[in-house]
Parts: sequence; structure tokens; C-alpha cells
Amino acid sequence: MLKVRVALPDGSTLTREVEDHGDAAAVLAYDPERRVALMARQLRAPMLLAAGEPDVLEVVAGLLDGDEPEQCARREAEEEVGLRLGPLEKVVVLNTMPGISTERIHLFLAAYAASDRVGAGGGLAGESENITVEEHALADLAVMADDGRLPDAKTMLLIQTLRLRRPELFETRERVGSATQDA
Repeated sequence: MLKVRVALPDGSTLTREVEDHGDAAAVLAYDPERRVALMARQLRAPMLLAAGEPDVLEVVAGLLDGDEPEQCARREAEEEVGLRLGPLEKVVVLNTMPGISTERIHLFLAAYAASDRVGAGGGLAGESENITVEEHALADLAVMADDGRLPDAKTMLLIQTLRLRRPELFETRERVGSATQDA
């Protein structure tokens, strides 16, 4: 933690604690053909401490570690879920906790196909990530978002962004088929 003293326009000063965390990148990797997304489930010690959550389902993410945001998103997708990403669609650069942290997270969407799977994922052994790779139907992720089962902000924001940009991907195949028949 850093202590920062800020001079205000009226001449007064205030002192704040700031965590200098560094930037990160995250990507929601989704298969538009099969209408699924690859997600990572892993232990997050702060979530365990704060909410008793033993693990968290989230989009692929990691610290930039000197890379450009796009490079980081690609590296993390390969490490965490075994996926080689094609084009990335930028969503936003978001300040995660502007009241205490310098961290900004670069958020992306990325479509993929089954042929883009290049490994098992699970994270790097040397980093003790112990990631479980899960594939979820986009329609199921929408339900999880709606009923509060996605406590991770970056995951929630990316799922909701994809819902706004590509709502047809969240319809179940049965509903799509019956809508076509009704037309």
C-alpha cells in the first residue's frame, strides 16, 4: 500500500492509501456456432475470505506482466482454457476499484471455433492456479447473471455486453426453432 497526499484546489490536503496493482486483461471466449463459452473456475482467496466462496467461475484473465492487453488476453486464454484466440473485440478499459486501486482491466470478447482448442488449459503449474476449465451454454450464463450467481464483476460485465451485442446467441435452440416455425 502506498500513502498518497493530494493537494486540493482550496489548499487543503488529504491522505489516501492506494494499492498499486498494475493493469490486467480479461476475455470472454465464446463459440457462436455452439452457443457456449469457455470459463475458468478457480480459488480466489479474497472471495473465500469475504464471502466464503471456495471457488469462482470467471472469464479468462491475468495481469499484463509487460505485455500489451491483447497479447495478455491471448496468453491467458491459452494457459487457462487451452484456447488460441483469433480477433479480439475490445469492450472497455475499466477501473476495477477506483477508490483504492490503480488497477485497470482491459475487457475483450472473442469468438472461437472448436478447432481453436490447442490444449487442456488449467493454468501454469508453477503458478499453482489449479484452474478447472468449464464450458457453459450462453443461455445458462444469462440465467446465472440474472439470478446473481456470477459475483465476479468482469465476468458479469462481459456476459451482459455480449447479450446486448449478440442477443441471438443467448436463445436456446428450441426457442429459435419454434420462433422460425411460427414465422
